[in-house]
Amino acid sequence: MPPPAFAKPDNPMLNQSQTPMNNNDIQADVVVVGGGLAGFACALQAAQDGADVILLEKLGEIGGSSAMSGGCLAFAGTDLQKAASIEDSSELLYADLIEVGKHENDPALVRAYVDHQLETYDWLKQAGVEFSPVMETSSGQSVPRVHTVDPADTVRALAGRAKDTGKVRLLLNTSALRLIRDAHGTVVGVSAEREGNTFTASGKHGVVLASGGFCKNPELVHRYAPQYDDAVFIGGEGNVGDGLKMALLIGADCRDMIYIKGTYGKHPTDETNHHSLLAVYKGAIAVNQDGKRYVDESISYKLLGDACITQPYGATFQIFDHPIMQSGDNAVRILDIERRLEEGLVIQADTIEALAEQIEVPAHVLIDTVNTYNGYVDAGHDPDFGRAHLVHQHGELVRIETGPFYAYPSTAAVYGTYCGLCVDAAMHVLDVYGDVIPGLYAAGEMVGGLHGAAYMTGSALGKAAIFGRIAARSATRI
Repeated sequence: MPPPAFAKPDNPMLNQSQTPMNNNDIQADVVVVGGGLAGFACALQAAQDGADVILLEKLGEIGGSSAMSGGCLAFAGTDLQKAASIEDSSELLYADLIEVGKHENDPALVRAYVDHQLETYDWLKQAGVEFSPVMETSSGQSVPRVHTVDPADTVRALAGRAKDTGKVRLLLNTSALRLIRDAHGTVVGVSAEREGNTFTASGKHGVVLASGGFCKNPELVHRYAPQYDDAVFIGGEGNVGDGLKMALLIGADCRDMIYIKGTYGKHPTDETNHHSLLAVYKGAIAVNQDGKRYVDESISYKLLGDACITQPYGATFQIFDHPIMQSGDNAVRILDIERRLEEGLVIQADTIEALAEQIEVPAHVLIDTVNTYNGYVDAGHDPDFGRAHLVHQHGELVRIETGPFYAYPSTAAVYGTYCGLCVDAAMHVLDVYGDVIPGLYAAGEMVGGLHGAAYMTGSALGKAAIFGRIAARSATRI
């Protein structure tokens, strides 16, 4: 991987007067906390609008959880969709987000997302972000709208453009400690620490928290989602909830904490591949340790994660046959079945009975489960769990009948916490009374209220870019 853009502390952008040494304080128009997609979207937008920005990143490199993600962004009405003859709109995107979130979302935030999503797509392209063709299969969408990128390259692209403006100062290895308020209660900066020195980074127009969630903080995860205590956690090492705790300390409110969810399809023992495999979205069924189905496999992979984690040992199997294996998409990480087979992670057998023996589930039960499911496919109705499509509203169900047969061990992995601070549509952070905390803004995974009870593919990176830009414009009064 190439080195991150302007990642070294001795970068020329940080001259002697700007580098915090011997407790020297620094000042800009806006202070941004966090160097992932949300942070750099905010910093670049603010700089393009004429503001000077200080961006604090806790780790020694940029990217955070954004760079580790699957690189999916949900946009509607784009040129790539039109090239693929996909008809989409902001209103359809809005309806899908509300439906997937089970109406637990904040409608104002969903509206902010859809109203600014297309311009943000164009803005990202202008910043040098390269998009692949629209992914055909995705969770929670009426039509295909997942636009894929290399996530690390995307953050680097925005970071490079931010550097080129000459208005963004990046401080790596710098931890934000506390929010600072003036006598009127307005947030005017943060206290921070770098190389053993504590200093103040002041923002004339306030502070934007874009420091991610807390999937790397077991104590906070247990507080809000104890059912995931034993789940696999994957995310940026800095995602321990620093921004959340700083905001809560001054009275900020939070929401959707009960909707922390794991993503289904992570191999329980594979430590080299952080991505899930969703063969269920190509026609596989999910069975538990007893060899029985337990869920409608077409639902959001976050809801699949919830269902999986309650099964014995918190691990299940995706069962499929050779045609389903061959239908995978090697251009999409979560659908690249053949790659997992080549890596030795997929269990293979000539018959369902032999497969059951290998994964140590009752053979007669698994055989009956597959036969019963095939009957439902033929009948066009699944009375047990109501599955009607491969994923969401897409794809006709297929029989599992042609050997060899395969099993992919799967558990739920928490890639992000998808909950956070209460904000209004302008990304002002709200206190427990619903009032704006002046001078404080949030973006990206820090924000609660967009996803609601579940998650649409691409909406996490989408809200990082979209809400980062909105926060910048609100902070700079533009």
